[in-house]
Amino acid sequence: MTLSMLLLSIFTFVELNCENLFDCRHDSLKNDTEFLPDGSYHWTRTRYWRKLNRVGQTIIACGVKGQSWQLPDMVALCEVENDSVLHDLTRRSLLRNARYDYVMTCSPDERGIDVALVYSPFSFRLIRSYSVRVEPIKDMRPTRDILYASGVIASGDTLHVIVAHLPSRRGGERHSRPFRMAAADRVAAVADSVYNVSKDAKIIIAGDFNDYANSASVRMLCGKRLKDISSEATGRNGAKGTYRYQGEWGSLDHILVSESLARNVADCYINDAPFLVEPDEKYGGVKPRRNYLGPRYQNGFSDHLPLVATFGW
Repeated sequence: MTLSMLLLSIFTFVELNCENLFDCRHDSLKNDTEFLPDGSYHWTRTRYWRKLNRVGQTIIACGVKGQSWQLPDMVALCEVENDSVLHDLTRRSLLRNARYDYVMTCSPDERGIDVALVYSPFSFRLIRSYSVRVEPIKDMRPTRDILYASGVIASGDTLHVIVAHLPSRRGGERHSRPFRMAAADRVAAVADSVYNVSKDAKIIIAGDFNDYANSASVRMLCGKRLKDISSEATGRNGAKGTYRYQGEWGSLDHILVSESLARNVADCYINDAPFLVEPDEKYGGVKPRRNYLGPRYQNGFSDHLPLVATFGW
């Protein structure tokens, strides 16, 4: 097998919560005032463009595999504000030569954050995409839409991708659990609609679930002929999860795949490249090199580490 044939047979998928990738302009319909130059986070254009390039650095690093490297084929992003941010990321940041395309949602989330799917048109030919609204239940705030996209990959198969950012744990895990279950039910409904057309469909569901592998929302989805391939993912440099809180690692981010796609999984790991982590002086070990700690600017990358899954075709 030639090297070019080998490269064509590998598909790299990344999931990343960007940690508040906002632009510097006020959207009068959203509560984004914290991320303005005169807001509490003092979000200037300098910080914005540095953040864009930091996201780009993170994505590029997810293409490193042993002694070889290639750009990831697809990236599911959470906590991105709007189309202008994705345009700047794919057309004006250090990713501009990657020639990525993207699709994203436009949600009723009060802060204005959304999800997006960035992809290489050379390895994924988009067929269709649309947003799915999550109707709030009692006491639930408007939340992020779910993004669905389908396209053809190099093997000729159709790949279905669902990107979700489930409601936060604000108010406590027990209080907010029904909200995440409501959103997870909508994710499951999208997957079911794909299965109704093709029982052997190749499906990826990825995003920040604000829940762990043993939580009700993830367990429910895994009961839909889906496998959480990220449940045991770890890093190479000390990370035991994608997120660390008070010294405890946990993975709120997940990549789930359909049974027919699970056989193509080559690897799934957390990218904790040295530049993405820093020493945890209080609890020991390392922690994600985040961009903000409360209102204090840390000049970092994100409070979440990216998940990387590779598939062989």
